[in-house]
Amino acid sequence: MKIISSILVSFIFISHTGWLTDFTEAKKIAVQKHQLILLNFSGSDWCGPCIRLRKEVFNSDAFSNFADSNLVLLNADFPRNSKNKLTAEQEKQNNSLADKYNADGKFPYTLLLDANGKILKTWDGFPKVTPGEFVNEVKKICDANR
Repeated sequence: MKIISSILVSFIFISHTGWLTDFTEAKKIAVQKHQLILLNFSGSDWCGPCIRLRKEVFNSDAFSNFADSNLVLLNADFPRNSKNKLTAEQEKQNNSLADKYNADGKFPYTLLLDANGKILKTWDGFPKVTPGEFVNEVKKICDANR
């Protein structure tokens, strides 16, 4: 049983470089790896600035290279098209995150949180900086919280 647990924990660490959808899991990994959580509220199939943020910033090499070893990425998506419908459980979790962190319903809305969920920085809308400048902004906050 210990071997299975070790393999599972290793898999979580390896696979966390992508975007998670479970806040509890994100906090657990952030505590274990001493990292901050980048939470992004998106409307992946209807929000133009959200789609642009994903393509131009989050999918950039500058962001990916930094995030892979410095951040736990968490996405709270609110798609509108029925083909992209989330499970009821995921909708409930995303709504709970929105109640806590995005009560005004802003999209895109990005937050940098500590491992306990405390807000360290927010970005309302599409950042008016290059991907590299965005990474530098996040890096400064990460460095200050190590």
